[in-house]
Amino acid sequence: MILLGTHNNPRAVQGAVDYFKTQGISVSLRSSDGVNVEVWVPEAYQEKAETLWQDFVTNPHDRKYADASWQSGQTNSALIYSGSELNIWQRFSALHWFLKLIFVLCLIVFSSFYLFDANAIFANLQFKPDAPLSWITPALLHFGALHLVFNLSWWLHLGHQIVQRTGARYLFVLFIVSSLVSNWAQFLMVDSRFGGLSGVVYALLGFAWIYSVKHPTQEPIVGKPIVGFMLLWMIFGFTELFFISMANWAHLFGLLSGMLIAFIQPRRKTA
Repeated sequence: MILLGTHNNPRAVQGAVDYFKTQGISVSLRSSDGVNVEVWVPEAYQEKAETLWQDFVTNPHDRKYADASWQSGQTNSALIYSGSELNIWQRFSALHWFLKLIFVLCLIVFSSFYLFDANAIFANLQFKPDAPLSWITPALLHFGALHLVFNLSWWLHLGHQIVQRTGARYLFVLFIVSSLVSNWAQFLMVDSRFGGLSGVVYALLGFAWIYSVKHPTQEPIVGKPIVGFMLLWMIFGFTELFFISMANWAHLFGLLSGMLIAFIQPRRKTA
Protein backbone atom coordinates (compact mmCIF):
# COMPACT_ATOMS: atom_id res chain seq x y z
CA MET A 1 0.00 0.00 0.00
CA ILE A 2 1.13 3.57 -0.65
CA LEU A 3 0.06 6.80 0.99
CA LEU A 4 -1.94 8.64 -1.63
CA GLY A 5 -2.69 11.76 0.38
CA THR A 6 -4.18 13.23 3.52
CA HIS A 7 -7.22 15.39 4.13
CA ASN A 8 -8.93 17.06 7.09
CA ASN A 9 -12.47 16.87 5.72
CA PRO A 10 -13.68 13.31 6.43
CA ARG A 11 -17.05 13.86 4.77
CA ALA A 12 -15.39 14.86 1.48
CA VAL A 13 -12.88 12.02 1.71
CA GLN A 14 -15.66 9.48 2.12
CA GLY A 15 -17.18 10.67 -1.15
CA ALA A 16 -13.81 10.34 -2.88
CA VAL A 17 -13.40 6.81 -1.49
CA ASP A 18 -16.80 5.82 -2.81
CA TYR A 19 -15.92 7.26 -6.21
CA PHE A 20 -12.59 5.42 -6.27
CA LYS A 21 -14.47 2.19 -5.72
CA THR A 22 -16.58 2.87 -8.81
CA GLN A 23 -13.28 3.13 -10.71
CA GLY A 24 -12.12 -0.27 -9.45
CA ILE A 25 -9.68 1.03 -6.84
CA SER A 26 -9.92 -0.21 -3.25
CA VAL A 27 -9.00 2.34 -0.60
CA SER A 28 -7.88 2.06 3.01
CA LEU A 29 -8.48 4.99 5.36
CA ARG A 30 -6.39 5.55 8.47
CA SER A 31 -6.96 8.15 11.15
CA SER A 32 -5.76 8.53 14.73
CA ASP A 33 -8.42 11.06 15.72
CA GLY A 34 -11.30 10.43 13.33
CA VAL A 35 -10.79 13.83 11.68
CA ASN A 36 -7.45 13.92 9.87
CA VAL A 37 -7.51 11.10 7.33
CA GLU A 38 -4.76 9.27 5.45
CA VAL A 39 -5.79 7.65 2.15
CA TRP A 40 -3.90 4.50 1.17
CA VAL A 41 -4.24 2.53 -2.07
CA PRO A 42 -2.60 -0.60 -3.53
CA GLU A 43 0.70 0.22 -5.21
CA ALA A 44 -0.50 -1.43 -8.43
CA TYR A 45 -3.07 1.37 -8.85
CA GLN A 46 -0.70 4.23 -7.96
CA GLU A 47 -0.70 6.05 -11.29
CA LYS A 48 -4.46 5.94 -11.80
CA ALA A 49 -5.15 6.73 -8.14
CA GLU A 50 -2.84 9.78 -8.14
CA THR A 51 -4.70 11.21 -11.12
CA LEU A 52 -8.06 10.69 -9.42
CA TRP A 53 -6.74 12.11 -6.15
CA GLN A 54 -5.47 15.24 -7.86
CA ASP A 55 -8.92 15.71 -9.37
CA PHE A 56 -10.41 15.41 -5.89
CA VAL A 57 -7.96 17.87 -4.31
CA THR A 58 -8.68 20.37 -7.09
CA ASN A 59 -12.45 20.10 -6.71
CA PRO A 60 -13.47 18.10 -3.61
CA HIS A 61 -17.11 19.18 -3.94
CA ASP A 62 -17.65 17.80 -7.42
CA ARG A 63 -21.11 16.27 -7.77
CA LYS A 64 -19.67 12.90 -8.80
CA TYR A 65 -18.42 12.22 -5.25
CA ALA A 66 -21.84 12.77 -3.72
CA ASP A 67 -23.40 10.61 -6.42
CA ALA A 68 -20.91 7.82 -5.69
CA SER A 69 -21.75 7.94 -1.97
CA TRP A 70 -25.45 7.87 -2.77
CA GLN A 71 -24.99 4.81 -4.95
CA SER A 72 -22.91 2.98 -2.31
CA GLY A 73 -25.53 3.59 0.38
CA GLN A 74 -22.97 3.04 3.18
CA THR A 75 -23.27 5.01 6.42
CA ASN A 76 -21.03 3.05 8.79
CA SER A 77 -18.08 5.47 8.83
CA ALA A 78 -15.81 5.73 11.88
CA LEU A 79 -14.83 9.25 10.87
CA ILE A 80 -16.04 12.33 12.73
CA TYR A 81 -17.62 14.73 10.28
CA SER A 82 -16.74 18.38 10.64
CA GLY A 83 -19.16 20.26 12.82
CA SER A 84 -20.81 17.15 14.29
CA GLU A 85 -19.01 17.44 17.64
CA LEU A 86 -16.62 19.94 19.18
CA ASN A 87 -14.87 17.53 21.56
CA ILE A 88 -12.18 20.02 22.60
CA TRP A 89 -10.79 17.87 25.41
CA GLN A 90 -10.92 14.71 23.30
CA ARG A 91 -9.10 16.43 20.47
CA PHE A 92 -6.48 17.85 22.85
CA SER A 93 -5.98 14.45 24.49
CA ALA A 94 -5.37 12.89 21.07
CA LEU A 95 -2.46 15.24 20.35
CA HIS A 96 1.13 14.04 20.58
CA TRP A 97 2.56 14.32 24.09
CA PHE A 98 5.27 16.80 23.02
CA LEU A 99 2.68 19.21 21.64
CA LYS A 100 0.83 19.07 24.94
CA LEU A 101 4.04 19.42 26.97
CA ILE A 102 5.10 22.67 25.30
CA PHE A 103 1.51 23.94 25.48
CA VAL A 104 1.35 23.33 29.24
CA LEU A 105 4.84 24.74 29.91
CA CYS A 106 3.97 27.97 28.09
CA LEU A 107 0.77 28.30 30.13
CA ILE A 108 2.64 27.69 33.38
CA VAL A 109 5.32 30.25 32.57
CA PHE A 110 2.74 32.83 31.48
CA SER A 111 0.66 32.31 34.64
CA SER A 112 3.74 32.53 36.85
CA PHE A 113 4.31 36.12 35.72
CA TYR A 114 1.11 37.05 37.61
CA LEU A 115 1.73 34.83 40.64
CA PHE A 116 5.40 35.44 41.34
CA ASP A 117 8.18 37.92 40.57
CA ALA A 118 7.94 38.45 36.81
CA ASN A 119 11.39 40.00 36.56
CA ALA A 120 13.00 37.03 38.32
CA ILE A 121 11.20 34.54 36.07
CA PHE A 122 12.24 36.42 32.96
CA ALA A 123 15.83 36.61 34.17
CA ASN A 124 15.93 32.84 34.68
CA LEU A 125 14.52 32.02 31.23
CA GLN A 126 16.11 34.88 29.28
CA PHE A 127 18.64 34.10 26.53
CA LYS A 128 22.23 33.97 27.79
CA PRO A 129 25.07 33.15 25.38
CA ASP A 130 27.00 31.27 28.08
CA ALA A 131 24.04 29.10 29.23
CA PRO A 132 23.08 26.47 26.61
CA LEU A 133 19.68 25.70 28.15
CA SER A 134 18.72 29.36 27.78
CA TRP A 135 19.20 29.07 24.04
CA ILE A 136 15.81 27.29 24.05
CA THR A 137 13.89 28.57 27.09
CA PRO A 138 12.92 31.96 25.56
CA ALA A 139 10.45 30.00 23.41
CA LEU A 140 8.39 29.45 26.58
CA LEU A 141 8.12 33.17 27.38
CA HIS A 142 5.03 35.17 26.38
CA PHE A 143 4.27 38.72 27.44
CA GLY A 144 0.59 39.04 26.60
CA ALA A 145 -2.54 36.91 26.28
CA LEU A 146 -2.91 37.58 22.54
CA HIS A 147 0.73 36.67 21.98
CA LEU A 148 0.23 33.42 23.90
CA VAL A 149 -3.05 32.41 22.24
CA PHE A 150 -1.78 33.15 18.74
CA ASN A 151 1.40 31.13 19.16
CA LEU A 152 -0.15 28.17 20.97
CA SER A 153 -3.01 27.90 18.48
CA TRP A 154 -0.59 27.62 15.57
CA TRP A 155 1.74 25.36 17.55
CA LEU A 156 -1.05 22.84 18.13
CA HIS A 157 -2.58 23.09 14.66
CA LEU A 158 0.56 23.00 12.52
CA GLY A 159 2.40 20.67 14.89
CA HIS A 160 -0.41 18.13 14.83
CA GLN A 161 -0.59 18.22 11.04
CA ILE A 162 3.16 17.69 10.77
CA VAL A 163 3.07 14.76 13.19
CA GLN A 164 0.25 13.23 11.15
CA ARG A 165 2.18 13.56 7.90
CA THR A 166 5.78 12.87 8.96
CA GLY A 167 5.80 11.43 12.47
CA ALA A 168 6.95 13.04 15.71
CA ARG A 169 10.64 13.00 14.80
CA TYR A 170 10.32 16.08 12.62
CA LEU A 171 8.37 17.91 15.32
CA PHE A 172 11.26 17.38 17.75
CA VAL A 173 13.80 18.45 15.16
CA LEU A 174 11.83 21.54 14.19
CA PHE A 175 11.38 22.66 17.79
CA ILE A 176 15.02 22.21 18.81
CA VAL A 177 16.62 23.52 15.62
CA SER A 178 14.31 26.51 15.18
CA SER A 179 14.57 27.46 18.87
CA LEU A 180 18.35 27.49 18.67
CA VAL A 181 18.55 29.26 15.30
CA SER A 182 15.82 31.86 15.89
CA ASN A 183 16.91 32.73 19.44
CA TRP A 184 20.56 33.11 18.48
CA ALA A 185 19.58 35.21 15.46
CA GLN A 186 17.45 37.56 17.56
CA PHE A 187 20.19 37.88 20.18
CA LEU A 188 22.93 38.60 17.65
CA MET A 189 20.86 41.05 15.61
CA VAL A 190 19.18 42.90 18.51
CA ASP A 191 19.60 41.81 22.14
CA SER A 192 18.39 39.29 24.71
CA ARG A 193 15.14 41.07 25.62
CA PHE A 194 12.74 38.82 23.73
CA GLY A 195 10.63 35.72 24.10
CA GLY A 196 7.91 33.67 22.51
CA LEU A 197 7.19 30.58 20.47
CA SER A 198 6.91 32.65 17.27
CA GLY A 199 10.24 31.52 15.85
CA VAL A 200 9.16 27.90 16.23
CA VAL A 201 5.72 28.66 14.78
CA TYR A 202 7.31 30.23 11.71
CA ALA A 203 9.55 27.16 11.40
CA LEU A 204 6.44 24.95 11.40
CA LEU A 205 4.90 27.25 8.80
CA GLY A 206 8.01 27.09 6.61
CA PHE A 207 8.18 23.32 6.90
CA ALA A 208 4.46 22.90 6.15
CA TRP A 209 4.72 25.23 3.15
CA ILE A 210 7.64 23.43 1.51
CA TYR A 211 6.31 19.99 2.45
CA SER A 212 3.04 20.80 0.70
CA VAL A 213 4.91 22.00 -2.40
CA LYS A 214 6.92 18.76 -2.47
CA HIS A 215 3.77 16.63 -2.09
CA PRO A 216 1.24 18.20 -4.48
CA THR A 217 -1.07 15.16 -4.44
CA GLN A 218 -1.71 15.58 -0.71
CA GLU A 219 -4.01 18.09 0.90
CA PRO A 220 -1.82 21.11 1.79
CA ILE A 221 -0.95 21.37 5.48
CA VAL A 222 -1.40 25.12 5.24
CA GLY A 223 -3.11 27.10 2.48
CA LYS A 224 -1.41 29.75 0.36
CA PRO A 225 -3.58 32.59 1.79
CA ILE A 226 -2.37 31.74 5.30
CA VAL A 227 1.25 31.57 4.15
CA GLY A 228 0.83 34.92 2.43
CA PHE A 229 -0.71 36.51 5.52
CA MET A 230 2.05 35.23 7.82
CA LEU A 231 4.77 36.42 5.45
CA LEU A 232 3.17 39.87 5.22
CA TRP A 233 2.87 40.01 9.00
CA MET A 234 6.58 39.24 9.31
CA ILE A 235 7.48 41.90 6.73
CA PHE A 236 5.31 44.49 8.49
CA GLY A 237 7.13 43.61 11.70
CA PHE A 238 10.41 44.76 10.17
CA THR A 239 8.83 48.04 9.04
CA GLU A 240 7.53 48.77 12.58
CA LEU A 241 4.37 50.27 11.08
CA PHE A 242 2.22 48.77 13.84
CA PHE A 243 4.42 50.07 16.68
CA ILE A 244 4.53 46.56 18.10
CA SER A 245 7.78 45.15 19.44
CA MET A 246 8.30 41.81 17.68
CA ALA A 247 11.23 39.41 17.49
CA ASN A 248 11.46 39.85 13.73
CA TRP A 249 14.82 38.16 13.26
CA ALA A 250 13.59 35.16 15.22
CA HIS A 251 10.58 34.97 12.89
CA LEU A 252 12.73 35.16 9.76
CA PHE A 253 15.35 32.63 10.81
CA GLY A 254 12.69 30.33 12.25
CA LEU A 255 10.93 30.37 8.88
CA LEU A 256 14.18 29.69 7.00
CA SER A 257 15.17 26.83 9.30
CA GLY A 258 11.78 25.15 8.84
CA MET A 259 11.97 25.54 5.07
CA LEU A 260 15.48 24.06 5.00
CA ILE A 261 14.44 21.02 7.04
CA ALA A 262 11.55 20.42 4.64
CA PHE A 263 13.85 20.77 1.63
CA ILE A 264 16.24 18.08 2.88
CA GLN A 265 13.48 15.76 4.09
CA PRO A 266 13.14 12.65 1.89
CA ARG A 267 9.78 12.23 0.18
CA ARG A 268 7.45 9.86 2.00
CA LYS A 269 5.92 7.60 -0.61
CA THR A 270 5.44 4.02 0.50
CA ALA A 271 4.53 2.03 3.58
